[in-house]
Amino acid sequence: MDRVNQKLVMRVSWLTIAVNVVLSAFKLFAGIVANSAAMVGDAAESMADIASTFVVIVGVKMAGKQADKDHPYGHERMECVTAVILAAVLIAAGLGIGWAGVSRILRGAELEAPGLLALVAAGVTIGVKELMYWLTRAAAKKTGSGSLMANAWHHRSDGLTSIATFAGILGARLGLPILDPAVCVLACLFILRIAVKVFLDAVSKMTDRACDDETAEAIRAVVMENGAVRGIDRMRTRLFGEKIYIDIEIVVDGALSLQEAHGVAEEVHSEIERRFTRVKHCMVHVHPMDERSL
Repeated sequence: MDRVNQKLVMRVSWLTIAVNVVLSAFKLFAGIVANSAAMVGDAAESMADIASTFVVIVGVKMAGKQADKDHPYGHERMECVTAVILAAVLIAAGLGIGWAGVSRILRGAELEAPGLLALVAAGVTIGVKELMYWLTRAAAKKTGSGSLMANAWHHRSDGLTSIATFAGILGARLGLPILDPAVCVLACLFILRIAVKVFLDAVSKMTDRACDDETAEAIRAVVMENGAVRGIDRMRTRLFGEKIYIDIEIVVDGALSLQEAHGVAEEVHSEIERRFTRVKHCMVHVHPMDERSL
């Protein structure tokens, strides 16, 4: 990730922390004053957001380190590691919220309808979290940051949780107090689903899978634009974090000199890296055309 994109990730991450500090304090206050288990659970999730965003910041810092002797291909996979940690934070937060709801349901006789302040806090959270989701998602797409995209989904999970919280508090105030803690259980399921999605995406990026078919075909098309390339014998791609690595075997006229064939390979290499910004490394092998007919 270049410095410009890294700075954008940092700005969005610090904004997320500032928003969540204010939201968590407001929701915790509202939950306690209005006697709402759902709102206290929502506040706990916002506190988990703060911790997870710090994880993203650390991950981006580490992923942005230059290649060294022990890591000749760079540190991009550290973002995948931080996404896995973020998934773990989501799971812990989800289970904690779920348990808070279950334990309160089991004490059914003690349930009371929450106050109006809890309903207001839920409404405010829905709007703020949806705004943060779209802002963070846009930044993640621009920078290609997997951990930032995971954080965007964390915002969306907060928004979904707050919608359920709003409905539960409203229902409890209308005469069904059990809906307030029941929302905690529903929120738990929402959060666990998103945590699994974040975890599987991170693991997929860490296991050297190929890039998508559309990108692979676009790369092939760029290679064949070179008039000296007569064909492609083989092309392999792999994802290393958010970056693409390519090994491609091109076919050129066997009558070309070694220097000329090398020049074609250099042209192909440069054009691929120019047209596809996610490509970090491209290895081009040259096969003479007459060799294929043997």
